[in-house]
Amino acid sequence: MTRRGTTEMSTGLRAGTFGIGTFEASGRTFPGLVLPDGEVIDVGDRFTDTHEIFGDWPRNLELLERRTADKPLASFQDVRPLPPLAHPNLLCAGANYKQHVAEMLTKNKFNQHNKLLGETDEQFFARNYAMMDRRAAEGTPFLWAGVHSALIGAHDDLVLPPVGVQHDWELELGAVIGGTGRYTTVDEAELLIAGYVMLNDVGSVDTFRRTDIPWGYDWIGKHQPGFKPAGPFVVPAQFVDVAELTITLKVNGQTMQDWPADDMVFSLPQLITYASERVRLTPGDVVTAGSPPGNGMHHGKFLSPGDLVESEITGLGRQRNQCVAEDIGDRKPVFGAWKNAD
Repeated sequence: MTRRGTTEMSTGLRAGTFGIGTFEASGRTFPGLVLPDGEVIDVGDRFTDTHEIFGDWPRNLELLERRTADKPLASFQDVRPLPPLAHPNLLCAGANYKQHVAEMLTKNKFNQHNKLLGETDEQFFARNYAMMDRRAAEGTPFLWAGVHSALIGAHDDLVLPPVGVQHDWELELGAVIGGTGRYTTVDEAELLIAGYVMLNDVGSVDTFRRTDIPWGYDWIGKHQPGFKPAGPFVVPAQFVDVAELTITLKVNGQTMQDWPADDMVFSLPQLITYASERVRLTPGDVVTAGSPPGNGMHHGKFLSPGDLVESEITGLGRQRNQCVAEDIGDRKPVFGAWKNAD
């Protein structure tokens, strides 16, 4: 890969690259390209939406590269970035960042029974971290499926529902699928990565663990409307070296996540290969790599109305989401949040 230059302040893109997204301007929604200096080029004359772009990726990439010379429609600051993809399957990795998983196994209540008598936290952490290397060599990825109705744009309000109070952040790197795949090899899966996108995997953690069902987890609390800020765009894979990316998230100006993107148990090609053995991958699907350390549970802080979340992954743009309370009028939740006994 050829490094193209430093990140541009106006967009978060590196010089010589471009982003692919969905934008709203003057009451119209269109697929477009964003250049590092903020020029936005409308490609709606050729593509209905971005899913069409990723349906025939190699050919369409060449076309988009030529279109970067077109006259711009607007400036990035004058358009509203919508979710880059309108209806992707979201295939999300869990427990996939070594440091994060080792910290959870060391600190969280659910794993304290595995701490040895007389073992210090440092010794327990070292033992848990060593498990990550064994899992990478011998284990199997873990994926869960998300719903696209939870997606919002990179600058939209992050709406906090009245169900649950521990609304947590997890900024993640996602790979966007170009074409389709089923039972791929890892090498084939790497070629299926058309581009990379960032996604904040927000969830209400106090609705997650349950004691009334034998499997103990309820993943639907991660899918509230507005819980998946995405984009602002997809950056083609040819411009991205995952080993050079840093995942950074701030809440009210305080850095919460700041970690190398490649600290994974299973790489994105491995995750895609695993996914292809369980589902058929379709154009525009997003496979996320999981969260690095630094989520709200780690800091003992959760999101509240009025909080400002600012996120960035090197070269993939920036997100800025204001937290607001969901207005449900005079309605009241029938079931509400699960009350954990532990």
